[in-house]
Amino acid sequence: MGLDHFITLPRKEPMSDFVRSRNHLTLDGARTALAAAAEKSAELGLAVNVAIADTGGHLIAFERHDGATPMSAQVAQDKAYSVAINGGAPTHLFFDAVKDDPAVREQIFNQHRLIGFGGGVPIVIDGEVVGTIGVSGGTAEEDREIAEAGVAALS
Repeated sequence: MGLDHFITLPRKEPMSDFVRSRNHLTLDGARTALAAAAEKSAELGLAVNVAIADTGGHLIAFERHDGATPMSAQVAQDKAYSVAINGGAPTHLFFDAVKDDPAVREQIFNQHRLIGFGGGVPIVIDGEVVGTIGVSGGTAEEDREIAEAGVAALS
């Protein structure tokens, strides 16, 4: 069955009133960010996992460096996902936003895949979030530094 079975009705309003366009990170962009993150992690002497996702949190590219713990592979992906589903907010800001409210903190961090410590940052190009990067394998601060190096390679 093809798409010809869908019915298209004429519209009086222009479609632009009902949709918005958005830029998306390309695979080449993801590879550039991965390479920069790998360079920074080598500079720091760390073996990490790096995940690049689109604005919906769907994986574009992933790299596990030699010696990186497999356990943190999912954490890197979850950091990228967490940034995406929170409108581009970096993961290091999550905990501070809810730390003084135990009930909210407990509910938020019991959500599937939500990470509340450093290492997940948005990829912003020309003021628009076009993807996310998550890094895991070092401290939260090191992971964040590596992720930010990946983003910086795209600006």
